[in-house]
Amino acid sequence: MKFGVFDQNDRSGLPLAEQYENRLQLAELYDRLGFHCFHMSEHHGTPLSTTPSPSVWMAALSQRTERLRLCPLVYLLPTYNPARLYEEICMLDHLSGGRFEFGIGRGASPHELDALGIDSAKAAKMYAEAFETIHRCFTQDSVTTTGEFWSLNDYAAEMKPLQRPRPPMWYAVGSPDSVVWPARNGVNVVCGGQVSRVRAVSDRYREEAAAAGLQDSSPLIGVNRYIIVGETDREAHELGRKAWPTFYENFIKLWRKHGTQPVNAKLPPAFDQLVESRHAIAGSARTVAQILSDQVALGGLNYVIGSFVFGTMPHAEAAASIRRFAEHVMPAVEAAEAVAA
Repeated sequence: MKFGVFDQNDRSGLPLAEQYENRLQLAELYDRLGFHCFHMSEHHGTPLSTTPSPSVWMAALSQRTERLRLCPLVYLLPTYNPARLYEEICMLDHLSGGRFEFGIGRGASPHELDALGIDSAKAAKMYAEAFETIHRCFTQDSVTTTGEFWSLNDYAAEMKPLQRPRPPMWYAVGSPDSVVWPARNGVNVVCGGQVSRVRAVSDRYREEAAAAGLQDSSPLIGVNRYIIVGETDREAHELGRKAWPTFYENFIKLWRKHGTQPVNAKLPPAFDQLVESRHAIAGSARTVAQILSDQVALGGLNYVIGSFVFGTMPHAEAAASIRRFAEHVMPAVEAAEAVAA
């Protein structure tokens, strides 16, 4: 059982330099407290992310942490020249001392791609072409491709990652059918949604991995939850209620501008609704440990990714919540999972 972190780093209202320093201090805290991996999203032209360049942010984190693994979740492949992204992955793997991992995807928001001048209708094809090119760079010394979107002419893959043949990969899944490729290729996955759907995803993943002869591998099957651990249940809920409205406005702003709604990542405007849906877990350490242990068991999970800070949540209160989670919740969930196993 492992525990990770997911941070959108949405706009909080603080000066960006101050917000960045606060987040870097939290990364140091995650590192000291024994979290497995730090994950982040990639978003453009929206207050949902103040760190639109994952590679730049990961480079900074690599110098402020020692053990924490680092993972963009996900790189939006349609926005990158594949060879350039391959080189950045190699650099980050060496800068971090072999702690780098990466997720791949085409992007959840067509509006962000369109704003960058990328035809969102072609995103799936661009994603597939970019990934195939990056994969060849990991496995070949010279790469020549003639694609619809990118071409390489005797590109010399001079750089290679520290972790061979490549750093661990991640894929975000939304349904049982979407786990077939990652399961058959030993790729780690993360999902959200109701626990019943999460269980369908984890069961399908293990079935597909076994069919591919990978039942002895140990990929991570994770779920993302917004988590607040307070001294009391009331304190945790109040903190969430204060911080969530800003995060929600950051999340929905671009969709509202275009008169559309998210397809697979809908969120409610009120924090209490988020808790009721089980996408958020807030309470004392005892409360959070009980709810999370139940979700891990029912979901068939071996990894929990917590979003511990969002919106206007004060830095000091976020740090206190994270400490309570690491010191009290993580051991309790691990113990419950060991008994269930």
